[in-house]
Amino acid sequence: MKRIALSLVLMLAFTGASLAQGRPSTLSRSCAANQQTVRANGAIVLGTGGYTYDRFVAHRGFCQFDEYADPAWVPARDTPQCFIGYRCKSGPFWDD
Repeated sequence: MKRIALSLVLMLAFTGASLAQGRPSTLSRSCAANQQTVRANGAIVLGTGGYTYDRFVAHRGFCQFDEYADPAWVPARDTPQCFIGYRCKSGPFWDD
C-alpha cells in the first residue's frame, strides 16, 4: 500500500513539474528563431511579454473553417516588430 501511495505522489510531482514549464517567449529569441518555430510546428502558443501569450500559425490551414489568418507582428529580442506568421481570427475577414 505504501508503494502505491509513493508511486502516486511521484507521478503527481512529475506531472506538476511538466505543467509548470513556461512557454517560449518571443522576447528572448531572435525574430528568425521565432519565425522558424512557427513554420516548423505549424501552430504554437508563444509568450509575447509578461503574462501575455497567443497562438500563432504558419498559414490558414491551421485555423478552423470559420476563421481567417490575420498577419501577426510580435516583439522579438532583435526587433520590436517581427512578422511571426498569423493569428486565427473568427468571422469573415472584412468584419474587423
